Amino acid sequence: MDLRELNGALEVLGSYLSDKGLKYEMAAIGGGALLLLGCIIRPTRDLDIVALVEENELISAHPLPAPLLAAIKEVGSALQLPKNWINSAPADLWKMGLPEGFQNRLDPLRFDGLTLYCASRFDQICFKLYASVDQGPESKHFEDLKRLQPNQTELKKAAIWCKTHDVSEQFAKHLAEALQEFGG
Repeated sequence: MDLRELNGALEVLGSYLSDKGLKYEMAAIGGGALLLLGCIIRPTRDLDIVALVEENELISAHPLPAPLLAAIKEVGSALQLPKNWINSAPADLWKMGLPEGFQNRLDPLRFDGLTLYCASRFDQICFKLYASVDQGPESKHFEDLKRLQPNQTELKKAAIWCKTHDVSEQFAKHLAEALQEFGG
């Protein structure tokens, strides 16, 4: 999905939810959120939901509520989108711990019955560094991280967060290699 397609799909989903008398708030990370915020221009397969927001509190997005899942499926089918065009696969990050201050930095986008909070540039640097180390320097995540142009302070803070999610020696080695790519 490119920006126009993703934005249009979210508008349809928000209208659909509103027509059904439903309202949901979700926090998004990854390529879809970066696309919506104008940080990247590459298409994305999906929109990754890391948490739901209820009464101004982040809660687990796994599993997504049944009415929301049904709406996502219905809209996706009508617009011929990939089966999991919105998914909560990254919800484990919520369980493991999001970067400190994550919720305070969220950027809201409103689509009728749907409010989508996109992770900030700094939080995306954390997530993209973690994914880059996991999937390697040839991954889309590494390319996204380069497009975000993190400075050394941001990379150091992101690396500290990454180390809380994988304490293995292998991860630490790959993290150091990734940081060297950025002059760190």
